Amino acid sequence: MKTAPLICIDRHRLTIDGEGVTTLVAFHGCPLHCKYCLNPQCLEADGVWQEMDTELLMMNVEMDNLYFLATGGGICFGGGEPLLRSAFIKEFCEQCPEGWQFTMETGLNVPRHHLEEVISFIDSFIIDIKDMTPAIYQAYTGKGNQQVIENLVWLYSHAKHKDKITLRLPIIPKFNTEEDRKHSRQVLEELGYENFDEFEYVIRG
Repeated sequence: MKTAPLICIDRHRLTIDGEGVTTLVAFHGCPLHCKYCLNPQCLEADGVWQEMDTELLMMNVEMDNLYFLATGGGICFGGGEPLLRSAFIKEFCEQCPEGWQFTMETGLNVPRHHLEEVISFIDSFIIDIKDMTPAIYQAYTGKGNQQVIENLVWLYSHAKHKDKITLRLPIIPKFNTEEDRKHSRQVLEELGYENFDEFEYVIRG
């Protein structure tokens, strides 16, 4: 039985990360080191996660089965980077009742095989693009985005529902501009994508 480190299980979320009532399952670990990370605990080395197997996770979420079925909701996998735990997610999804919807909230900066392992289970994607310009992405995350671009191309050809892929395009103070965002959107539209969430990071302190 697969295990994975979880930083939280957040129940009864409504239309935040998928349709209907959802439960966020957030994983420890991320390949990126974003300057304004919203969940820095996903990178902390000690004491911020619980190692859990798929059976125990099911015990923690199946109590909301009726909510999921009544509202068209289900599980949102987040983090951190959930795709790093693709084998765990596949095993978990195989145990779930029919009718649950699965959302993947991801930066997509992982080797392709992780995406291939779960693609048949995932109904919708929320993809945190940051910025499509390689130099801007590298400066903000500490890593290049070539893997992201390649995965975006592959995903568009293999996703169950192309209309349920949302791409997040933020304005990141000190890193990109509105013109940079327009450029990112143009590149993504040329790949075929249509749904975008545009916003600006609020930097406190």
